[in-house]
Amino acid sequence: MRGRGKGPLIPLLGRRARLRWVHLILGGALFMPYWLVGTVVMGLVAEDGGSLFGASLSAQFGAYAVGLPLAAVTALFPLTRPMSVAAVRALCGIADDPLAGDRLADGPARGRSAKARTAGWFTLHLGVGALISGATLALPPFAVTVMALPFSPSLQESAGAAHWGLHRPWLQWAGLPAGLLMLLALTAAAAASGALLARQAPRLLGPGPADRLAAAERRAAELAVRNRLARELHDSVGHALSAVTLQASAARRVLDTDVEFVREALAAIEETTRRTVGELDSVLGLLRDGEDDGELPAPRLDALDALARGAGRHVELTVTGPLDRVPDAVSREAYRIVQEGLTNAARHAGGARVTARIALDDDELEITMENPLPDRAPVTRPGGGRGLRGVGERARLLGGTSEAGPLDAVWRLTVRLPLGPARAGGGR
Repeated sequence: MRGRGKGPLIPLLGRRARLRWVHLILGGALFMPYWLVGTVVMGLVAEDGGSLFGASLSAQFGAYAVGLPLAAVTALFPLTRPMSVAAVRALCGIADDPLAGDRLADGPARGRSAKARTAGWFTLHLGVGALISGATLALPPFAVTVMALPFSPSLQESAGAAHWGLHRPWLQWAGLPAGLLMLLALTAAAAASGALLARQAPRLLGPGPADRLAAAERRAAELAVRNRLARELHDSVGHALSAVTLQASAARRVLDTDVEFVREALAAIEETTRRTVGELDSVLGLLRDGEDDGELPAPRLDALDALARGAGRHVELTVTGPLDRVPDAVSREAYRIVQEGLTNAARHAGGARVTARIALDDDELEITMENPLPDRAPVTRPGGGRGLRGVGERARLLGGTSEAGPLDAVWRLTVRLPLGPARAGGGR
C-alpha cells in the first residue's frame, strides 16, 4: 500500500508551521511593552515630539531598536528560561531527545553563560516575533484590498488608487496574483522564521555545564535509591527463600519420624513468609510511589529471635548487651547483616550448626557469625555473590568494617559498627 505523500503546502500551512506561527505571534505580543517604552524614548528625542503611532517607518524601527536591549536585560530574570522552554516544547515541535542532543534545559539558568544564552534566545524570539506579528497584522488587509480592486468601483475611484495609477484595468486585475503572492510570502516568512527559532532553541535553551552536573547528581541520587531498594529486596527475599527451602527440606526428611519437628518447620515457614510479604509490600510501595524518605521499612534487632527461629534449629543466637541502646539506623542495617549471614550459611553450610553472636559495648556493635566449612566448594550461582558485597556496603555506610573468610575450619563473618557520632555515610 502506498504511503501518503506530503502536499507542497504542508511545510507552510501544516500543524507544526501553524503552531510555530502562533509562537512567533506570542513573541510579538511579549515585545509590545518594550516597543511602547521605545516609542516614549523616541518621542523625547524627536524634533516634533508627536505620537509615533502615526510617525514614519524609520521612527517605528527606532522604537523597535530601543526595545530589543530592554528585552535582553529583562531576560536575566530566573523565570525567563522555564517559561521559554515551556513555550518551545508546546509550540515549536522540537524532539526533546537527550541521545540526539536536542535537549532543552529544565529550571532557571545557572551561570553566566546560560543566562547570556537565555537572553539571546529571548531577544531573538521577541525580535523576530515582533516583525512577523506586524506583518501578520498589516499585510493580509492590504493584500485583500489589492485583490478586491477589480470588483469594487469605490476602491477604483478612491484618491489613493488614482494616485498610484490603479484606475487602469490591467493593473486592477494584476492585484489578484499580487495579493496572493503577498499572502504566500508572509506564510513563507513565518514558516522560515519558525524553523529558524526551532533550530536555535536547543543551542540557546539547552543545558549548560551546571545543568548537566545537576542532572547527573539527580541521576546518581535516583540510582542510589534503586540500589538501596534492590539490596533490601535481595536480603529480605533471598533469606526468606533460603530459610523456607531449608525448613521444607528438613521437614521432608523427617516427615514420618518426627512429627513435632515438621510442625515447627511449617510454623517457621509460615512466620518467615508472612514477615517477608510485609517487607516486600513496603519496598514495592516505595518503588510504585517513586519516593524515598530516607528510611526503609526494615526490621530491627529486636526481631532477631523470630529471624533465628525461621532459620531453623541449627542456628544458635547469643546476644550480649541491651539492644534497645542501638540507634535505629544501625539496628536496621545490623538486622540485614545478620539476615544475610544466615542466608549464606543456609546455602553453603549444608544444615550444619550456625552460631551468631551480637555483642554491644559502649561505642560499638560487633556481629560475629560462624559455620563449619563444607566438605566441597559450593556451586556458584549465576549472578550470585552479592550477599557479602551488600554486607560490606552496609558496614561502610555506617562507618564500620566487615571481614569474611575461612579461619580454623570455619567460615567467619565479623562486622563492627560504630554507635556514636563517628558514623559515616549520612544515614543513607
